[in-house]
Amino acid sequence: MGQHDNGPLGPAPGAAADPGDDGELAALALKILVAGGFGVGKTTLVGAVSEIRPLRTEELLSEAGELVDDTGGVDQKTTTTVAMDFGRITIRSGLSLYLFGTPGQDRFWFLWDELSQGALGAVVLADTRRLEDCFPAVDYFEHRRIPFVVAVNCFTDARRYGAHEVSRALDLDQGTPVVLCDARDKDSGKEVLIRLVEYAGRVHTARLLDSVEPQADSV
Repeated sequence: MGQHDNGPLGPAPGAAADPGDDGELAALALKILVAGGFGVGKTTLVGAVSEIRPLRTEELLSEAGELVDDTGGVDQKTTTTVAMDFGRITIRSGLSLYLFGTPGQDRFWFLWDELSQGALGAVVLADTRRLEDCFPAVDYFEHRRIPFVVAVNCFTDARRYGAHEVSRALDLDQGTPVVLCDARDKDSGKEVLIRLVEYAGRVHTARLLDSVEPQADSV
C-alpha cells in the first residue's frame, strides 16, 4: 500500500552536534522521528525513553476538534499534540538520539516536512485496532526514502498479531522491520530505537555504496 524521491551529498543523515547540558560534546547525535496515527502512543513512547524531561506541545481536545479528528478507539484521550514532542536518549557512550514526535492529525501534517529534514529514520507506531491510521505515515516515509520501522504498540485490549501479519497488512517493502512493543516501557522503547538505528545504518550504507560503485567502474 506504500508508495515509492534525497538531497546532495553532505553530513551523514541524522547527524547533529549535541551541545550537552554540561559542556561535553557527544560523538554523534542522531535525529529520529516518531510518527503514526492519532492516539497511537507517540507522546507516551517519547516520554518513556527520554532521559530529559520531554518537551510536549499538547492541548486539550475541543468540541471543534471532534468534528475533524477521528477519536474512535481512543475515547479516553483528552489531549493531542499540536506541534511536536521532543526527547533525548543515550543509546551508548558517544551515541545519542534526539526524538521528535510528530502530530497525528491530518491538519498538522504540514509540519512533517520540517521535522523530517536531516532525520536518520523514523518509528511508525501502529495500533492493530486502527491499523489503517498508520498508512499515511508509511506512505510518507517510503515516498521520501526515509528508513523506518513499524512498532506495534500492544494495547491490552487489542487483538495480537504477529510481525509478518502486520507487514503483509501494511504491504511494506521487503526488509522493513516490524517489532512489537509497549510504548509505556522504557526498555521496550529502547529496543525499538536500537532496531531502527541498526536498520537505518544498513540502508544508508547500501545507498552510499551504490552511489560510488558506478564511479569506481568508470576508472
